[in-house]
Amino acid sequence: MSRLADRPGRGLAVICASAVSTQFGAAVGSLAFSGLTPVGVVAVRQVVASTVLLALTRPRFWRFTRSQWSPVLLLALFFAGMNTALYAALERVGLGTAVTIEFLGPLAVAVLASRRLRDGVCAATALIGVVLLTRPGPTSDLLGLGFAVLAAGCWAGYILTNRVVGQRLDGVQGVAMGTAISALGLLPIAAVLVWHLQPPLEAFLFAAVAGVLASVVPYSLDLIVLRHISPVIFGLGMSLHPLFAALIGAVFLGQLLPWLAWVGILLVVLSNALTLGGPARPRTAPRPAA
Repeated sequence: MSRLADRPGRGLAVICASAVSTQFGAAVGSLAFSGLTPVGVVAVRQVVASTVLLALTRPRFWRFTRSQWSPVLLLALFFAGMNTALYAALERVGLGTAVTIEFLGPLAVAVLASRRLRDGVCAATALIGVVLLTRPGPTSDLLGLGFAVLAAGCWAGYILTNRVVGQRLDGVQGVAMGTAISALGLLPIAAVLVWHLQPPLEAFLFAAVAGVLASVVPYSLDLIVLRHISPVIFGLGMSLHPLFAALIGAVFLGQLLPWLAWVGILLVVLSNALTLGGPARPRTAPRPAA
């Protein structure tokens, strides 16, 4: 791992690989929407992610105190809300648009915590980028955009709650339990959907692959490199998620965007890179695993 610290380019490459895996997993998961709906896909994703995380971390949940359980349960709520809202947005407005708006969540947390003029300018630039991307008008899918904003809010809540979890529990026990609880909460809804829709087997396979690519692989990569690269490199890599999402959406899903939307995405990416990867920025938690 010292090689990553000595060669920041390699660390950035790993973070970019994590971002590509995340967004490609989301694209694969969207192929199961017609059979499972976004809620069903998220439920399968959560089950896959929680199974792997529980096996790796083996949290001693029976020893958790009330003060430890409360933020874990809140984390589970944000997990379920964030992923369900993101996938609902993905279905209506496309991968690139949904992920770009979702990234306003961590940007808002960073800006509010910093209160620096530069970060305020970055926030304003990001909002201009979102306007260029979405081009609000009578034909806009307001529900889809609303789901994306909800996902951003849930991600902001995850970041703030995860700080509390990290203070009260060692390692990633809280994340593992939060993922498992969110999966349990979504399973009854998924069961009803499966009963009524009777989806084909490939829908479950797509959702399971999405769980591996969009949850297990990126979270593992982020944990490996997080302690061995600078916050600047990690923040830069994280900021590229919207760009990768738009590219994968265009190539893999045929979700082509006009040039003005690409300008908007680049403005959001630039704003996130300058804010999340600033020299005074503390290390950032990995993107939620589920």
